[in-house]
Amino acid sequence: MAKLIRIFGIVTVIALVLLVVVDRLDASQGGGGGSNTLTVFNWGDYIDEELITKFEEETGIRVIYETFDSNEAMLTKIEQGGTTYDIAVPSEYTIDKMIEDDLLIELDHSQLPNMEYLNPDFMDLSFDPGNAYSIPYFWGTVGIVYNREMVGRELTSWDDLWADDLRNDILLVDGAREIMGMGLNSLGYSLNTKEESELLEAQEKLQTLSPNIKAIVGDEIKMLIGNGEAALGVVWSGEAAEIMYENEDLDYVVPEEGSNLWFDNMVIPKTADNVEGAHQFINFMLDPENAAQNAEYVGYSTPSEAGYELLPPEVAEDERFYPPEEVTERLEVYENLGPEWLGRYNELFLEFKMNLR
Repeated sequence: MAKLIRIFGIVTVIALVLLVVVDRLDASQGGGGGSNTLTVFNWGDYIDEELITKFEEETGIRVIYETFDSNEAMLTKIEQGGTTYDIAVPSEYTIDKMIEDDLLIELDHSQLPNMEYLNPDFMDLSFDPGNAYSIPYFWGTVGIVYNREMVGRELTSWDDLWADDLRNDILLVDGAREIMGMGLNSLGYSLNTKEESELLEAQEKLQTLSPNIKAIVGDEIKMLIGNGEAALGVVWSGEAAEIMYENEDLDYVVPEEGSNLWFDNMVIPKTADNVEGAHQFINFMLDPENAAQNAEYVGYSTPSEAGYELLPPEVAEDERFYPPEEVTERLEVYENLGPEWLGRYNELFLEFKMNLR
């Protein structure tokens, strides 16, 4: 009997030791979230992974990195609340909606001293006055990337896409705001219009473009244009920069009628488990050297004034991606249209896609 008691005691001690070890391993590897892990929710191909490693080494915080392919997909997951995201990177009109729906934590600017390096032109914008809830990550434009050899001429206008010799040669990004906005801008209308007649006119004009449209696609647009499988595409500026890096025959233009000036900002959702770590991550990405490295890797434009000064001259002086004021004054920022009008844009875009021939 005494032997059995001793054996039971030994087994109990071993079990307790194992429980402690498993608990510590779980904490160190993010099994339960908290201060040792940070879950970042970002667009695909939108960060230099070396910076994630650098952040982990500097802070001891392990980063769990997940991606999304649209603001709507990101918003749905955060609204559902199934995952405790500590950082997300939505666009301006989505930030406005997230603030409205009480989905974000107000930032503690005292934990973000590297904010001083940001360009004031990208701060205190209408979708987040005072940057109470969001901090700039990247910015850019929507425009046309095209193969000069295949097209055989310079493009300057949205209307250039309707040329007869571009049949089955155009790729479009799969975004309602971007493509409906293209149609609206080509008619001289605001890409934030709430006039039904203007939206219908834009959709009708887009339908006449369908013989020239090869496909409406996602990330594969970069490979298809880079490989010469299509002459041109309507894309975000950073994607254009990435494609152009691989193919010197490509060029990028913001059409003269106007287009979208967009901003992607870092936010802390209310689902966050590691608010302190989230502030550390934001401040880390605002460091000028890190901001410059990230901009060079990703290809989008940095909002960091000090980071911009560290970029190679051939990048910093490229007006296609750091456009002058005479270009930016023709651009519009997407507004939060509200669920009714956003739904209408999505509905008209879906009808357009379904009617492609």
